[in-house]
Amino acid sequence: MKMKMKPKVVILCGGKGSRMEKETEYIPKPLVEIGGKPILWHIMKTYAHYGFDDFILCLGYKGCKIKKYFLNYEPMNNDFMLDLKMGGISYYKNKSWNEDWKITFVDTGENAQTGTRVKRIEEYIDGDTFMLTYGDGVADVDIKKLLEFHIQHGKVGTVTGVHPISKFGELSIDGDIVTSFNEKQQVKEGCINGGFFVFNKEFFKYLRNADDCYLEKYPLEKLAQDRELNVYLHNGFWQCMDTQRELGILNKLWNTDKAQWGIK
Repeated sequence: MKMKMKPKVVILCGGKGSRMEKETEYIPKPLVEIGGKPILWHIMKTYAHYGFDDFILCLGYKGCKIKKYFLNYEPMNNDFMLDLKMGGISYYKNKSWNEDWKITFVDTGENAQTGTRVKRIEEYIDGDTFMLTYGDGVADVDIKKLLEFHIQHGKVGTVTGVHPISKFGELSIDGDIVTSFNEKQQVKEGCINGGFFVFNKEFFKYLRNADDCYLEKYPLEKLAQDRELNVYLHNGFWQCMDTQRELGILNKLWNTDKAQWGIK
């Protein structure tokens, strides 16, 4: 399979983030900040770093806040001069925040599930292949290698498999004595869905437009049954942001310059 054009990047941004109610009462989860920037920004920076800068955001809960963030992106991230008399604005570009991104904002429904949201952006996919990820997880996945893997294996879909970090401290014991304690330990025995998908356009046949179409249920299960879903194993850094604790972990990593995913 040869690429006719660079794939667009679809990001699921519509969930309510109910397990982070303290943060998401007034803003959508993708706007929750790590190091002063929304996690959505971090995800987009990762893709853009590898040359994939044409995004489609699947909006839902408080999607207008995401629109406002990007509509105000230039003045909020650059020094500028405002000429009140003539009504003009001149920007003094801060190269660190001068993103060359194209972003399509799509309202995919307030209560729609993940698969439904993907189905509702089908008309905006004009290439043979597209990328997809969640708006609440970061990783140091090599996106180019992921895409190359997908193309080489010739299946409808590819999912990135990751080894999660245990939520509980791991104890090493000798009889009744604890010999070591590791607060966070990567689970090596199995892998989980880490997002960072690549799909051929054929995948839309597996999706329904009804509000209750879960990406992780019938669509991916059926794709696996049809032996059309490959896994790209990623042994590097990966972390979702489902809880306040995980938000704290990510902010601590960023603030101590240990953010493996971080592209500043």
